[in-house]
Amino acid sequence: MEYINDISINKGIIHILDTSIEEPILTEFPLALGEEVQEYLLKHLKKSLRDEELKYGVFNEGENILKTIIDNYRYSTIDFISMSKAIAQNLFAVMKDNCAGPCDVLIVDFLTEYGHIVGILKLDYIKNYAHSVDIVDEKVGIKIIEQYSGLPGGGQKLQKCAFIKVTENDNAHRLMVLDKKVKNPEGEEETYFVEKFLQCDFFQNERDMTKSFIQSAEKWTQENLKESADDAEAFRRTIRRKLQEDDEIKIPNLVEEFFKDSMESKASFSQYMEKAGLQETVALDKEYLEKKLKRARLKIDKDIDIYINQDAYNDPLRFEIKRNGDGTINMVIKNISNYIEK
Repeated sequence: MEYINDISINKGIIHILDTSIEEPILTEFPLALGEEVQEYLLKHLKKSLRDEELKYGVFNEGENILKTIIDNYRYSTIDFISMSKAIAQNLFAVMKDNCAGPCDVLIVDFLTEYGHIVGILKLDYIKNYAHSVDIVDEKVGIKIIEQYSGLPGGGQKLQKCAFIKVTENDNAHRLMVLDKKVKNPEGEEETYFVEKFLQCDFFQNERDMTKSFIQSAEKWTQENLKESADDAEAFRRTIRRKLQEDDEIKIPNLVEEFFKDSMESKASFSQYMEKAGLQETVALDKEYLEKKLKRARLKIDKDIDIYINQDAYNDPLRFEIKRNGDGTINMVIKNISNYIEK
């Protein structure tokens, strides 16, 4: 997984995609990159590029309008403003065809440690409130009204973004896409951004595989070891240790180490992982795990919820699991010198 840390913004531009009218409102001028605008763009770029739902993608084979626009920009056939207008017109047409609501689109040209990238950020309008002043019978009336014209603040997460490597020589790993599904008025998930606008397919990166393994292993544990808190805790602890210590998880080795002579459990876990789309060897995203494993959340018997950080969880002088021999366990918090109640 490529975690982008260094961002240098070259240019930015914003267009209005109001799908209630027939044509987008396109500017002829780039943004003036003053300090506040730079900070706003950087916040959205960093937050979106670090979003856990960001996926890697490749353009589909065949004709692709967006890919052609980016390639023309790469080879200087068109300039930045022309490129941004072509992208905005393409997205606007797709949105109109799919009855999507209005938004602004922000196009950013920036450099990173992984190369030259064009970012396409869909800025959905947020609900704001304002006052409205009316004169009724020579009397002033003031009321509160809703407005959907505000842009998302720098601290808010965006729903749809695409980041395209301009200088990539082939199609492999050229796209990074954020597409958080929302439902249209008919209750169906909107898929136009990926299927119609980007026209791309996704593939798993190390973070995707790591997340999938953790989620699938936990689901299997809940379904198959629910009668023994002792076995479930031991299996979770084994997985947690391997995630911390190893660079990859070899599923055959994991089941052999933990389940030993239980052929049924070995087969069950291996098949569960296979159905989740995981190979026998799972490459781990260590940067993601460093954040993910900082603390554990233990939900106990539906009415107890404990948050504990990694150091305390692994310190026998502060936290201990006592096995009762009947499948139940005691969780002991030890050597408490101070606590507060919230």
